[in-house]
Amino acid sequence: MKRISALLAVLAFALPAVAGNIADDFRNHVNASSSLSSYNKDISTMIGVADFHTGKGATFPGFDIGVTANAIKPTNDISTDDYLYTGFITAETKIPVLDLGVMLRGTDMNGFKSLGGGLKYSFKLLEVFDISAMAFYDKASTDWYEVDHYSASATASLSFLFLTPYAGIGYDYSDMDTKDLPFHLSSSDDSVRYTLGASLTPFPFGYIFGAYTKTANNEGFQAGVGVHF
Repeated sequence: MKRISALLAVLAFALPAVAGNIADDFRNHVNASSSLSSYNKDISTMIGVADFHTGKGATFPGFDIGVTANAIKPTNDISTDDYLYTGFITAETKIPVLDLGVMLRGTDMNGFKSLGGGLKYSFKLLEVFDISAMAFYDKASTDWYEVDHYSASATASLSFLFLTPYAGIGYDYSDMDTKDLPFHLSSSDDSVRYTLGASLTPFPFGYIFGAYTKTANNEGFQAGVGVHF
């Protein structure tokens, strides 16, 4: 448990050192003719890849708590960094009466803030496959824009000793509006993402994971650590 806690702390505090400030980069390069649609899709994917890290769900009265780092390769004409980075703190538990998981996630990093929550339904198939379906809403912002993000995802994983490979598909929809600029831009966009990843459980109650995500517009990477009990 101490080792996993240390990994959580290192990931949470090390990411800002390598990440560019999302808000400053946006303000320094956006103009009235910029394509907010492409930028909105990139930000939407950056949030959406935090939907899952396995096909499993939390069990009552247990919890799943972790830190995830998301990196999206931008395809818009505003961002100048090679990747958009942020990290999320995530938490999940289960409501036994409804047989649903309840999830929370949030970030305040690199000039980007987001807070969201969702519901998750999980079940087993043939005792070896874990399958989950989930839906989220997130409210995100910087000093220069606000985002309403909605996502729905489904994922399946196969448990094999200490390794759990997983695959998933997700749908993201976001409304983005600029603020406090000499001009106003807004855009509503959606995209579909496909994810392949694997989770490793090297210690009791602890896990680490990594994943690759592809959309029609961009690609992204994800890594994280967490504890479940």
